[in-house]
Amino acid sequence: MPTNLAATMTVLEPYPGLYAYYDGRIAGKRLCSEEKNWLDDGAYSLGIATYALVADHEAILYDSHTSLDHARAVRDHLVGWGVTSMRLVLSHWHTDHIAGNAIFADCEILANRLTAKTLVANIKTLARKTPPINPVVMPNRLFDRQMTLTLGERTIELLQFNIHSADGTVLFLPDEGILLAGDTLEDTITYVSEPEHIAIHIAELNRLKTLPIRRILPDHGARERIASGGYEPSLIDANRDYLQRLIDRAEDPALANLSLRDFVADDIAAGHIVYFEPYEAVHRANIAEVRKARGIASVDPD
Repeated sequence: MPTNLAATMTVLEPYPGLYAYYDGRIAGKRLCSEEKNWLDDGAYSLGIATYALVADHEAILYDSHTSLDHARAVRDHLVGWGVTSMRLVLSHWHTDHIAGNAIFADCEILANRLTAKTLVANIKTLARKTPPINPVVMPNRLFDRQMTLTLGERTIELLQFNIHSADGTVLFLPDEGILLAGDTLEDTITYVSEPEHIAIHIAELNRLKTLPIRRILPDHGARERIASGGYEPSLIDANRDYLQRLIDRAEDPALANLSLRDFVADDIAAGHIVYFEPYEAVHRANIAEVRKARGIASVDPD
């Protein structure tokens, strides 16, 4: 395994002054170990981007990436552009979004109160992960539901949504219609981490849809789409409709035999999402989680 975990990370600039730090989706490549672990199987294999907005000597970052090496590489890139002041926004508490926090421990770290509360409750759990996240560096500026920031001439809205994780925060640029979505939206499909809240997630996706969004930059998506400016608002519909079909068909024994490619065929054909084969495993896990939450016995595919 490489000494520098960020060796394959690339820097994209989908919009002027908006950088994406993308890594992963490299066939046969693993960063941590051959054994199952969150870094390789939950982030790197699916591809992950974190973001930074830059104006003059200031930057606002959205998530701290998957390792200290990645976070250090992001910080070095920004310093190389003359940035001397950084603020870090956390999209939610999950491992691949907060693992690099320690590199920004001397900066303002912003999160909603539920993210902070959940991080506190999971300090020991995160320290036991493979690879471990220790120390867990906490946010030092908190908000409820919404916060407005400015960076140069940009207005930035931090908005709380219960999608994927109850503590989700998206970053919206209202003047440009650009949404940094974190894990609230994902391509090919969303990862179901809180199956008991799916009905809430669907309602919240409908609420997200009411924003005047022109383009979406998710944390997990196709490198080419992110580099070229992101996804259409139809990504919201694709994620919402996937969840709705999942719960509508949870009791259907045939669901276990239906591939992800077939399950979301219409959205793939329409170009709303891009089929990526590793999400077949995510789909299988999602089915199992939904059935478990509903007390439905799993049926192994033939």
